[in-house]
Amino acid sequence: MRKLIKKIYHSTCSWMYPLFGKKPWKLGYVPYKFSSINTAINDPLLDITRLPDGYGFRLDERVVEYLWFFQSLPHSAGRILDAGSILNYSFLLDHKKLQNKNLFISTLAPEQDAFWNKGVSYIYEDLRNTCFRNDYFDWITSLSTIEHIGLDNTMLYTSDEAKRESDGDGYLAAIKEFHRILKPGGKLFLSVPFGEHKVRGWFQIFNGEMVDSIKATFSPTEIKENYFQYHESGWVNSSRELASDATYFDIHTEKDYGTDYAAASRAVVCLELTK
Repeated sequence: MRKLIKKIYHSTCSWMYPLFGKKPWKLGYVPYKFSSINTAINDPLLDITRLPDGYGFRLDERVVEYLWFFQSLPHSAGRILDAGSILNYSFLLDHKKLQNKNLFISTLAPEQDAFWNKGVSYIYEDLRNTCFRNDYFDWITSLSTIEHIGLDNTMLYTSDEAKRESDGDGYLAAIKEFHRILKPGGKLFLSVPFGEHKVRGWFQIFNGEMVDSIKATFSPTEIKENYFQYHESGWVNSSRELASDATYFDIHTEKDYGTDYAAASRAVVCLELTK
């Protein structure tokens, strides 16, 4: 019954978001966002390297992260790990690029939705110490996940007090683990919020030095690096320099929107790292 109610909500309430002024996280925001993402990732004419004017207006960074990931992921068959459960939505799991892949989802604690009927394998563990053998995956994706590692995950993700941490460098252990379980030639698709570094309890914003620490720890044979930034009119292609002072709107701790009505991160960096 819960799934039916959720399906009805997502199919009927997206119109409410623009009707009430497109204020992030208000009524209709989530179904409107998911509908926009679904349209984008299935649009053969949309190019992540040349975002159109107004793209993702008043939507959070998922609208660029998912588009970047699906346009970067090869069509070929193989094993893929979703490190952080960013793909655990039916409309994403139905994407054509995932149909010939053996998908594993690894996250800290069980979630409400699970899609075993779609052939997904679920593992609940700390990404700094996974259960997989060396050289196992062809691809790993970890979108907006490692910024939470080593920090206070009891706010939203688990009631386990052992996960109330304050280790700002904890993400590097996960990067080492990703490298270990990737096959030689395998690719890591990674994104984090970017800009002026700040630890906000349950996550942190990465600056250029921290991005460099990811690359140095992984030691890739090839790097592709893309920056995206939120402006008042929507998401745009950017650079490390232009996005270096970007900030974050946290709906959980802030009462008032910024003048740009950003929904969350005002910049993200997306890294494709080849082992």
